[in-house]
Amino acid sequence: MNGEFLGALEQIAREKGIDKEILINAIEAALLSAYKKNFGTTQNVKINVDRKTGSVKVYALKTVVEDIKDETQEILLEDARKIDFKYQLGDVVEIEVTPKNFGRIAAQNAKQVVIQRIREAERVITYEKFIERENEIMPCMVQRVERRNVYVDLDEAEGIMPPNEQVSTEAYKVNDRLIVYITEVKMTNKGPQILVSRTHPNLVKRLFEREVPEIVRGEVIIKNIAREAGSRTKVAVYADHPSIDPVGACVGQHGIRVQHIVDELNSEKIDVIRWSDDPREFIGSALSPAKIIDVFINETEKSARVIVPDNQLSLAIGKEGQNARLAAKLTGWKIDIKSISQMEEIEGVENGSLEYNKENFE
Repeated sequence: MNGEFLGALEQIAREKGIDKEILINAIEAALLSAYKKNFGTTQNVKINVDRKTGSVKVYALKTVVEDIKDETQEILLEDARKIDFKYQLGDVVEIEVTPKNFGRIAAQNAKQVVIQRIREAERVITYEKFIERENEIMPCMVQRVERRNVYVDLDEAEGIMPPNEQVSTEAYKVNDRLIVYITEVKMTNKGPQILVSRTHPNLVKRLFEREVPEIVRGEVIIKNIAREAGSRTKVAVYADHPSIDPVGACVGQHGIRVQHIVDELNSEKIDVIRWSDDPREFIGSALSPAKIIDVFINETEKSARVIVPDNQLSLAIGKEGQNARLAAKLTGWKIDIKSISQMEEIEGVENGSLEYNKENFE
């Protein structure tokens, strides 16, 4: 431990953003423990690392007394004044007791302490960096897949994608490049743990914010998102100003904006819906791409019955009920979809009773 060591210590402290004095204090504490362990002393001692030369010295601390009861802790006044005539009763005298071979022990322990403190500091720096990015998206590369968990490289940190945050239709391979959503950052005994997702609805939201300047400027607002990851997502958007078309802004000219998002999500279908505070209008739009005839609202039960042409029934419901399920999730309403034929059977009405609506639709 010398001036060269201190220079290296200062450089490390600067690069890692650690206070050099914190490192030296930690080294002194570790050396004190090492001294007591190696030399089995009962003395009250302290370790001093010279801030200029890097030399390490051990001092026994003894209280000045008139009559000694414990030689390991006390020193006579007359002996203390041989060291410095200024000492008075009750003062503490520092007597150097550095062992000859303590330099080797000091060097070994100092190295271990510095490495440990650097690791601790890096963990804190990583945690502070990523806690600010919680609920944001980040590009990453797949590092490995272990026990169904996918581990990704997040710019000098590792993220974990648990099985429930993985899209069932995606196969993750080493070196695959993805954009992930950071769901949670927490500090553990092993350092910061960063959990990421490919299934979270906010992944879609952040991708729209990246592609659509009107959303960033607050001109277009994403009201809600309903997603079945890997298959289909419905996004409800709204604009305060009548001159702004929120759906058009999100889709982009020739669909280029939404296509970028579809590509990132491996061809997941995305329906951009115009949000409305009129539930009839909103529910009707939410069932896109199906065309509807009418929507009947039950405010008390917050349920709706939607009437569609016979040839639109399967489209409105969707494969395995997905379209209707996502529309219900997007709007927050229970939705019952019926075709004209089904309504006529249920109500026992004549074919002509719905003629006006059918004519309007046609």
